[in-house]
Amino acid sequence: MQKLVLLRHGESIYNLENRFTGWTDVDLSENGLQQAIEAGKLLAEKGYTFDIGFTSVLKRSIKTMHFALEQMDNLWIPIHKSWRLNERFYGALQGLNKDETVAQYGEEQVHKWRRFPHEHPPAITEQDERFPGHYLRYRDLTYRELPLTENLSETMVRALPFWHESIVPAIRENKKVIICAHGNSLRALVQYIENLSDDDVAKLDIPTATPLIYELDERLNCIRHYYLDSEG
Repeated sequence: MQKLVLLRHGESIYNLENRFTGWTDVDLSENGLQQAIEAGKLLAEKGYTFDIGFTSVLKRSIKTMHFALEQMDNLWIPIHKSWRLNERFYGALQGLNKDETVAQYGEEQVHKWRRFPHEHPPAITEQDERFPGHYLRYRDLTYRELPLTENLSETMVRALPFWHESIVPAIRENKKVIICAHGNSLRALVQYIENLSDDDVAKLDIPTATPLIYELDERLNCIRHYYLDSEG
């Protein structure tokens, strides 16, 4: 049996301000920083250590990984960063207040944009300052890999190559793996690992900075999963 740890980043500034974030590279809030530290302390208390970590190229995820690993004296392990673990690209919603967006478009439509796996938020254009092609960290992406909008199913499609090519080999080598990413990129991985239906994943919510443990068999099928807490 192998254990895989998934960790959503701590509360970000946009989480605190109730804004859609997506690929916007906002920092952790003060509370989010403390959440990351507490997650690391909990993992250390439960005896977890890691051989390798995987994260996105967004600072809220990178910093959560750093501060969590620091509590386990694991800062020395290799960390592999990939845009494929980035949060879902929310298109023209990025930066908008969620309550104001509901007031403008209606609760039902916003719920579809947020939760339905095949629903696209409004797209941006390549001239928009939020277009990833303007940023150096995405210079190696092809034109087709640079999103203008993205639904959850597309998030899974771009995350899975990294899962199969980088993460799975590490697990099969019996390395202790931690993935620190985002609500929707982790939802996409969870949908794949558990073979969840679209209806099931629409109801799935992954809390910030709460270690989610997966126990996997030799074929990487899910035996069970649970959130780590101070009581268990």
